[in-house]
Amino acid sequence: MSQPEVIDVKAWIDARPVSRFQWSVLLLCFVIIMLDGYDAAVMGFIAPALIEDWGISRAQMGPILGAAMFGVALGALIAGPLSDHFGRKKILIFSVLVFAGFSLAGAMARSPGELALLRFCTGLGLGAVMPNCVTLVSEYMPERRRGLMITLMYSGFNFGSGFGGFIAAYLLSHYSWHSALVFGGAVPLLLLPVLMWKLPESAMNMVVRKVPRGAIADTLNRLGGTFTANTVFTLQTPEIKKHGKVTQLFRDGYARGTVALWLTYFMGLFVIYLLNGWLPTILRSGGFSLQQAAIITGLFQLGGPLGGIIVGYLMDRMQAKAVIAATYFLGCLCLFTQGMMDFGSVMLSVLIFISGMCINGAQNGLQAYSPAYYQTEIRATGVSWMHGMGRIGAILSSTLGGVIMLSVPGHSSIYLVLALPALLAGFCILLHRMLKFNTRMTGISPGDVTALSQSLNNR
Repeated sequence: MSQPEVIDVKAWIDARPVSRFQWSVLLLCFVIIMLDGYDAAVMGFIAPALIEDWGISRAQMGPILGAAMFGVALGALIAGPLSDHFGRKKILIFSVLVFAGFSLAGAMARSPGELALLRFCTGLGLGAVMPNCVTLVSEYMPERRRGLMITLMYSGFNFGSGFGGFIAAYLLSHYSWHSALVFGGAVPLLLLPVLMWKLPESAMNMVVRKVPRGAIADTLNRLGGTFTANTVFTLQTPEIKKHGKVTQLFRDGYARGTVALWLTYFMGLFVIYLLNGWLPTILRSGGFSLQQAAIITGLFQLGGPLGGIIVGYLMDRMQAKAVIAATYFLGCLCLFTQGMMDFGSVMLSVLIFISGMCINGAQNGLQAYSPAYYQTEIRATGVSWMHGMGRIGAILSSTLGGVIMLSVPGHSSIYLVLALPALLAGFCILLHRMLKFNTRMTGISPGDVTALSQSLNNR
């Protein structure tokens, strides 16, 4: 009787070139993140039209804009443990359905309070989408290419939020503000059948959930494997104790790294969202025109995709945390320079663009770095909670931005204030340390133990 074939899923994926199937996974997740980026930014695009249509004040618009951000934070915290328990694909598809459905519902809102509630529900779906896409792509890409691949996928958010402005401008010029929300909901709904058909479940997650071998074999065969239902699939991670998913983030040596990731992501999002929200006001107070302020602020976002790709490429070839830390430090230096000297529009535009490359690029790099820290059973939980806790920095930046501007003298002094969290982000990631795992066999039924032992002894 022949012995069953034993396959370490991670090692098998790491040893193979990137297949067309893996590129398709990357493309689908890129499109999902791009739609996520559009929907996350759409309220900012339609806010002036909404204020005019409903005759509300800017103060009344604030809760509408902030509601989605609270939903994003909560959605990320909830989705991670669910994804680790039920699988990446199910939670991801459900999350797309949630944010698409509530975006459509928002187009039919009749009052600011109703729209704020619907945008909060939309945020729940948006918050769940991003960390699940990051986790799924990380588990399908070979380790040697993972940094670049995840940062490529994550750049979809910048493209979605950036090109969303052009889409919203066209829709607002031909239709009402409702059309921008309809677009943000209808397109993801049309994509859902494709996702259900083409998007795979994570093979690694199926192993730890002890899904039948035939299903795992069918999934890996789409990557070029030739496995059967008799193949034994394993992972090189230690057996995890049956604690709560979130509790496990602070057990077995994970606590220090978890806190370091949370603090790093918190600091980075604080800088990014404060600049996104308040940079036009800062520039206007410095004597720049509205057009100049809009263009220079746009450069901060446009630097993100380029910075992310560069950081991801370097992470695959150098020590990942050193690359991320150095990028934060360079961003800190640019912000410090902006605060110390008064520049004209050209030089300031260059520094703003480089700042966007560095801060956004380092944040993108964390998307590739964080999944590698956690083992498969708690990977989505770890990534999602990093996102959720980091979102607190985004929420605080919206509140504290005005206070900081009133507290510091001179319009350029706020750059000096923002240089500090960028510096702290770099130091926090340097404190992080990766865990080394010992071999663990999973997905093996009791009847396979004898045969598996003989097979391993023959190797």
